[in-house]
Amino acid sequence: MERQQASEGEIRAEPTLGSHVARIAGVLASDGFPTADRASLRRMAPGQPPPLAFYRFAIRYLPEGWEHALPDWITLVASMALMAPGIHRPDRGLGKALAESGYSEARLERLLAAEGDTLRSLLMRAARFLASKSAPFNWNDGARMILTRDNHRRERIRLRVARDFYSQTFNQKKSN
Repeated sequence: MERQQASEGEIRAEPTLGSHVARIAGVLASDGFPTADRASLRRMAPGQPPPLAFYRFAIRYLPEGWEHALPDWITLVASMALMAPGIHRPDRGLGKALAESGYSEARLERLLAAEGDTLRSLLMRAARFLASKSAPFNWNDGARMILTRDNHRRERIRLRVARDFYSQTFNQKKSN
């Protein structure tokens, strides 16, 4: 974990992606967050210019350097806003949530094989699907899927999502 020097000589850890995801989810789900802004964020789509509500949100809540991965952060914020108020559940991975909600293997295969704009669109569709089932999940999985640039790490993330999906699927079949 990286560290930064605090003002009086103390050392503190820099926020992790997980802490940013939790904060974003908390803000979007908050009763105090403007309804009009949440609605505007929900309507965002990959490849379209973001509304001013996104920039207000990004400048206040996204980590430094977010503008270098603008399409990914637009997708992440829009997808999380779609699921508000039930957005983030740290103990439930994306794969498990998809399996419990009846997401098809064909859709999962397309999601896990996708890159770039296709991945962004499919992640938003998955979020919309899970929102319709009131199925929050650990958004660290979704964030890492679109923000990770290293191919090896990205493949490990996809493997974890697939493993969680099939573990849950097998458990459901055993209990039936």
